[in-house]
Amino acid sequence: MRGGIMIKPEGELKVSFGYQCNSNRDSSCEDSDEYETLPELRRNSSFSCLSGAALSANATLANTNICNGLIGAEILPSWDSPNSFRRVPSSPTLSRLDILSSSLQSSLSNLSCSPSTPDSDSYLLKSMSPPSRSEGFLNAMEVQVAGGAAGEDRVQAVCSEEHGWLFCAIYDGFNGRDAADFLAGTLYETIVFYFNLLDWESSQESIKASSGLDLDGSLPYIEDDSNTINEERFLPQIYRDRDSNVDNVSKNTPCAKPKISTDSFRHGVLDSLQRALSQAENDFLYMVEQEMEDRPDLVSVGSCVLVVLLHGKDLYTLNLGDSRAVLATYGDGDFMNRSERLKAIQLTDSHTVDDEGERMRVLCDHPDDPMTIVAGRVKGKLKVTRAFGVGYLKKKKLNDALMGILQVRNLLSPPYVSTQPSLNVHRISKSDCFVVVGSDGLFDFFTNDEVVKLVHSYILSNPSGDPAKFLLEQLVVRAANCAGFSMEELMNIPAGRRRKYHDDVTVIVIILGTNQRTTKASTCV
Repeated sequence: MRGGIMIKPEGELKVSFGYQCNSNRDSSCEDSDEYETLPELRRNSSFSCLSGAALSANATLANTNICNGLIGAEILPSWDSPNSFRRVPSSPTLSRLDILSSSLQSSLSNLSCSPSTPDSDSYLLKSMSPPSRSEGFLNAMEVQVAGGAAGEDRVQAVCSEEHGWLFCAIYDGFNGRDAADFLAGTLYETIVFYFNLLDWESSQESIKASSGLDLDGSLPYIEDDSNTINEERFLPQIYRDRDSNVDNVSKNTPCAKPKISTDSFRHGVLDSLQRALSQAENDFLYMVEQEMEDRPDLVSVGSCVLVVLLHGKDLYTLNLGDSRAVLATYGDGDFMNRSERLKAIQLTDSHTVDDEGERMRVLCDHPDDPMTIVAGRVKGKLKVTRAFGVGYLKKKKLNDALMGILQVRNLLSPPYVSTQPSLNVHRISKSDCFVVVGSDGLFDFFTNDEVVKLVHSYILSNPSGDPAKFLLEQLVVRAANCAGFSMEELMNIPAGRRRKYHDDVTVIVIILGTNQRTTKASTCV
């Protein structure tokens, strides 16, 4: 099945998008009428292409009328691009968040989930005007976007050809797709807002630290190093108190810019990612509270979150739940010696009760509740220990909206599910080859090492092929074998019933380095 499109029944392949770069082409990167030809990426980019694919197993309803239907009717259509990457303007205003503002502000006096006080990030989100996107951290006048849904999963990719950065996200929804849809419609915009706010705060403090230097308002010069930061070293307010990190600048050189240490800047980026996720969580739970009288099932809807941001040589990750980002690297060995075996390095943590550290954390957080983990699940309901949404395990009021056996009994000390993400930044080196980003459905069938081996062998033999789709083909082969079916028999089982044999699966493969290859992404439902 190598290189072939295994999913052939009429109607199976619903969405497919991709593009082909035209710079630094070699003989393996051929022209194709299927893919849009794009300008050259800037040289500071650390990726050459990406490949994405998604396969559904769950049958799920379309987006509900959450937020008065604005998510499904106005916001998601502007993001989803099922057949190709498309260029959209990067507006300096928070257009999509502005759409939501009327809903968020409609009942502020009754707001119980979203803290819109003058000191809160929510208040800042609605009242401040950050720097324009042409000046911000993800500075771009326009971006390329693609994305789609497969079952309860959503996949999203945003890149800047002009500046060479890449944003990818997988939202693995459960108990419905509302939470994943909300994230797909708002989280990127919220992250951009906090990055712009980070730039603004940096600019203001740099002006203070430079004793009145005439700065041009652009991002301060960042000292380069090769440090790797993980969440143990993460300081949530690092960018609010970092005067000690600003190097001395001669007052006799008015064109000089104060230098901010790389560690401090990266911590600021991680802080911005966390603040954006917290904002999205508060807003989502608030809107659930407004609708739960008519839709009580919304209190159980949630999503795992995996965000990957590649900016220059820094690869940032944020995750809640059990999706993974796995790096394929030669490590400290000679990267020119291709006979050396690639290593699989998991860049993210797995937040499930199967992880001993997570299990102990949850139990320690609820010492007076002997029923914290029941039958291998948090309160007998959820295997993941950290997730977006799932309000009934976080607030008693939301749990009370459920009836009968759906309600969690003895919710003694909520929240039981955390929204504290794992955060990491990895410095890309010449030894690093590619990153596989996947929802947990991929790892139900393959180990990290197997995933890296499959992708590596495929791209060696198919330099212009689609490694993400190849991974899904191999997953279907394995799932069919486990079930005793042929691949065709398995794929002919309708979504919903097929969930018995495999989960919704979403995969993104990011090829690192500067060798241009065909960029593809597809969604199969």
